[in-house]
Amino acid sequence: MFYQQLMERFQQIVKNSDLEEEEVLITGRTLSAEEAIGNPMRRDFPIIKGKEKLMEAVFKGAKGQAFTDMPGDFRGQLQEVLAIKPENNFQRAVLISTMNAVLRYLGLIDRTVHCRNEDPELCSLELIQYIKQRFGHPRVALVGYQPAMLEKLQKHFEIRVLDLDTENINQIKYGVLVEGPEKMHEVLEWCEIILATGSTVVNATITDYCDLKPALFYGTTGAAAAKLMGLERWCHLGG
Repeated sequence: MFYQQLMERFQQIVKNSDLEEEEVLITGRTLSAEEAIGNPMRRDFPIIKGKEKLMEAVFKGAKGQAFTDMPGDFRGQLQEVLAIKPENNFQRAVLISTMNAVLRYLGLIDRTVHCRNEDPELCSLELIQYIKQRFGHPRVALVGYQPAMLEKLQKHFEIRVLDLDTENINQIKYGVLVEGPEKMHEVLEWCEIILATGSTVVNATITDYCDLKPALFYGTTGAAAAKLMGLERWCHLGG
């Protein structure tokens, strides 16, 4: 239902903007870690370790990105993208990166290009202040291992981390145990707010986190989905 509504809303915007029949090329390519995030001092971001790749769509000069563990190239017209059924992570990455690029072109969203170098550190400091102002000192469920956020947040809040990477699960990161998907329900019961990666819209787990507790979806990947589905997004320094 989530993806059906998401696609319907995107298709309506395309139609209302008279882009439906235009012969517009969408190019998708996988960015290298350096292209995507620059050269931060911290080296344990998933994209640097090679666990995730960043796909980039370009629509009339506007760029939209999406993290995925199933990268690949795509080149075609917008109407071909609209015909894709989001049945695997590659197909969803093509759709989501394209949505981000199109809505960026239309001026409906911004910050659709990943921040670089030391920006994740600065973003995490801003996030701490935002959470305190908005929620006080809540118990935080961090969905997706984001090292800069985890290191900063664990100094200020009770926090538990969920991740899908088997190399991270059951490991202590910045003093916090990384837990696997089998602990999801327990962690979500425990927390007071959810801080989830926007990449959940690509791996199709986003519906696990939408309605239970107040949720912030961080990063560039979820930009268009958050706009179209009325979700709250956190992305302070994206391009």
